[in-house]
Amino acid sequence: MSADTHPTPVAEPGVAEPGPPPPSAPDPFVSVTGWGRTAPTTASVLRPRSPAEAAEAVRDWGVRGGIARGLGRAYGDAAQSAGGTVLDMTALRRIHAIDDATGTVVCDAGVSLHRLMEVLLPLGWFVPVTPGTRQVTVGGAIGADVHGKNHHISGSFSRHVHAIELLTADGGIHTVVPGTELFDATAGGMGLTGVILSATLQLHRVETSLISVDTERVAGLDDLMARLAATDHHYRYSVAWIDLLARGRSLGRAVLTRGEHAPLDALPARARRNPLAFRPGQLPAPPAFVPAGLLNRTTVGLFNEFWYRRAPRSRTGRLQRLSAFFHPLDAVPHWNRIYGRDGFVQYQFVVGHGQEETLHRIIARISRRRCPSFLAVLKRFGEAGPGWLSFPMPGWTLALDIPAGLDGLGAFLDELDEEVAAAGGRVYLAKDSRLRPELLAGMYPRLADFRSLRSRLDPCGVFTSDLSRRLTL
Repeated sequence: MSADTHPTPVAEPGVAEPGPPPPSAPDPFVSVTGWGRTAPTTASVLRPRSPAEAAEAVRDWGVRGGIARGLGRAYGDAAQSAGGTVLDMTALRRIHAIDDATGTVVCDAGVSLHRLMEVLLPLGWFVPVTPGTRQVTVGGAIGADVHGKNHHISGSFSRHVHAIELLTADGGIHTVVPGTELFDATAGGMGLTGVILSATLQLHRVETSLISVDTERVAGLDDLMARLAATDHHYRYSVAWIDLLARGRSLGRAVLTRGEHAPLDALPARARRNPLAFRPGQLPAPPAFVPAGLLNRTTVGLFNEFWYRRAPRSRTGRLQRLSAFFHPLDAVPHWNRIYGRDGFVQYQFVVGHGQEETLHRIIARISRRRCPSFLAVLKRFGEAGPGWLSFPMPGWTLALDIPAGLDGLGAFLDELDEEVAAAGGRVYLAKDSRLRPELLAGMYPRLADFRSLRSRLDPCGVFTSDLSRRLTL
């Protein structure tokens, strides 16, 4: 579904995402890759149209196993299975029930966050957590336990899940609720405990589809971290774009953006006529072929300088559409093409409070290495969720994109991994395609519990991905 579809208000249950259902027959082996396009492999792709078809596929897909997949926005190799089967869940996309009194929705795992916004915003409800794209499915959001700009307030996606319908390796379908081992292994478990078929979610009440945004330009990293630590609790949403090419006194200069859902009385009279309208725009897609090396230190440096200088020194209360505030890149279809045929690495790590010197040191190393990144963001995380392999933990998280063809990139990121692990931090598995397995246990203390549960629940390795093989999950 395109990102410019207009909202379709509904109050009755049984709303299906528009468009004809894809065929259920398996495709021959085709190339499958993550959004970063760094580690393509081939697999048979099957698109079930019902839970029964999904269960049949799981029973029959052979010794190489397989993994469920949504809209393909995991950056790394988590939703691909070389030589096995990929279960494309996007045909299971019905919204079954909306309870306006309690703010809950029951929907299939293949429903996208974009579709939920289309349907729910006109009713005055918003998804509780959204990552940097709305083109992810509910199943993918739970499997990766995604986080957003409000983690310091709202936590990650799984905190707002009341129940999951999970198809396990034995072909059974189970209702899984928070507080159980299976829920904790599934939230952030990257699809390795089973296929999420549907979920019940708690929503967030809003009066408008606009965000009231405060923006300020910050001259350096120390000032940025001090402002985030001192004022984050005053805002539901908070994030900083950071210039990782800046050096010297400008190291870590940034544009700090924070926001709240705008109340109805903050809107001008014209906007109050339809305060819950959801009309995301769309720009032309980049060409299918982008020359290698287009994003280099010079071009990214020019972009970073422009982006920093165009930001206001201080501005409060500007009204922005939800799509512009949360998902600016969704306006550009196939924006991952701009990195050329080599693709890109999206590297994200978190280190705990008290490890500010580690964060400072890593940012200085990235700056000295002159990594050409123009999509770099710094946030503070709040409390960790229950997921055993869930990424967020209290502390500081930095995410950056790097062209995959950069000379020496693998060795450099290996060094950063070691520094993150030594500080008690971790990297984000939903964005990874290169982490060395020996570092994983130190990053995720509940890894042994996860492996033990998987061995009991799925002793034959029915659910297997390229990520799980590489990291022996």
